[in-house]
Amino acid sequence: MLRLAVNLIAFQIAWFACVLGGAHGWPWLGVGVAALVVALHLRLSDAPRREAMLLVLVGVIGAVWDGFLVRFGFLEYPSGMLLPWLAPVWIIAMWVAFATTLNVALSWLKGRWTLAVVLGAIGGPLAFYGGHKLGAVAFPDTVVAMAVLAGGWSFLMPLSAWLAQRFDGAGFPKAPALAPLTQDSAHV
Repeated sequence: MLRLAVNLIAFQIAWFACVLGGAHGWPWLGVGVAALVVALHLRLSDAPRREAMLLVLVGVIGAVWDGFLVRFGFLEYPSGMLLPWLAPVWIIAMWVAFATTLNVALSWLKGRWTLAVVLGAIGGPLAFYGGHKLGAVAFPDTVVAMAVLAGGWSFLMPLSAWLAQRFDGAGFPKAPALAPLTQDSAHV
């Protein structure tokens, strides 16, 4: 339980450092904090190389996805853009920090694909909206941006959970499977 709490708190600290750093022109603040979170996560992992592969894969996917969003004008970032077609460094760091939750705090999503789709479609846009309210991202058209984010995250969340299943090096206990509803259990 302590590891779960550490994982959740560490990610939230990284998220806020990335968002507030990006919003205030200090993109490297988030990168530094995310690097510390990643180092702690890998230190606590049973198979750090497998877990590192997951972090790299999710980081690359996130960089490509957010780069696509910027390139096609769905959103704009105020700082941290090293190349015009690539996501800002602090967003890439946030993606890698997010990946640290996949085999710990979000391990219960593995194999629950419909739930992952729903969580992604709701949680992804909400996280971006929170970043927008803190000044880290701008939406030229908020409704269109939210729709694109919901669609993208409804794919990205289950993809991330699937990758976590393949590259589970965290060693965190697996979430119990949901018991199927049977005729006997329906009458309880």
